[in-house]
Amino acid sequence: MHYHRLTVSYKGTHYYGWQDIGESKKNLTIEKPTIENQTIERSIQKVLQRICKSPDCTIATASRTDAGVHALGQVIKVSIPLVITSEKLLLGMNSLLADDIRILDCKPSTKTFNPNQDSKSKEYHYNFCTKIIHNPLLNDSVAHITSQKPLDIALMKEACKFFVGEHDFYSFAKRDTSMHSTMRTIVSCALVQQPTMFGTEFYSIKIIGEGFLRYMVRYMVGALFALGKGEIELSDIVDALAHRNEDKLSARAKARGLCLIEVSY
Repeated sequence: MHYHRLTVSYKGTHYYGWQDIGESKKNLTIEKPTIENQTIERSIQKVLQRICKSPDCTIATASRTDAGVHALGQVIKVSIPLVITSEKLLLGMNSLLADDIRILDCKPSTKTFNPNQDSKSKEYHYNFCTKIIHNPLLNDSVAHITSQKPLDIALMKEACKFFVGEHDFYSFAKRDTSMHSTMRTIVSCALVQQPTMFGTEFYSIKIIGEGFLRYMVRYMVGALFALGKGEIELSDIVDALAHRNEDKLSARAKARGLCLIEVSY
């Protein structure tokens, strides 16, 4: 087998998340996706199978993004039976992939490289706006957050600081019996106002962590929105980090505002 490390960007709006459901080895024909099989991994794997003319193509990824979540810098390793340069593989894949998936970089890799386990940190941005009328040009990538009164952005910024450091994020994740530990380390968490895009001001909650639990970022962001709306207190977030609460502070934030920005090694 031959190994390549790829940096992938995609718009997750029309995909049922990253992970393949296991059907891609059955048919080498690139078919029109359906809600059952339209995942980012499946789309990439079918292109690899077509290029290699073989079903023996596997993919390992740094992050299994949820349905509707986007990526600017997803990192994957592909294992393929074909001898091909990284440059030609990049060109070939981009010529076959849908317009909302692009390979940004491709370089030789090794059998031992693990995109997830070898990563040092991952950076996610959650983009949102608070205008009464949402800009339709930003609908897929910027969440529209409404409330009866303006969000308390200053309080949300203050709350971001409490997530930084090593904590038990049991209260901010989906239950997963296969996960041995719910302790995770957040390197930084900040809410910043971004430059105007298409005439609309928007904000980003930027979170960098050494690793994340399932839905962890979206539950963190959901709690910040609940705080900004006055539905919970700052002390509730502090308490949730200190105790393993079964009840969530809030609903998890919508997927559409979330983007995997970078995976660092």
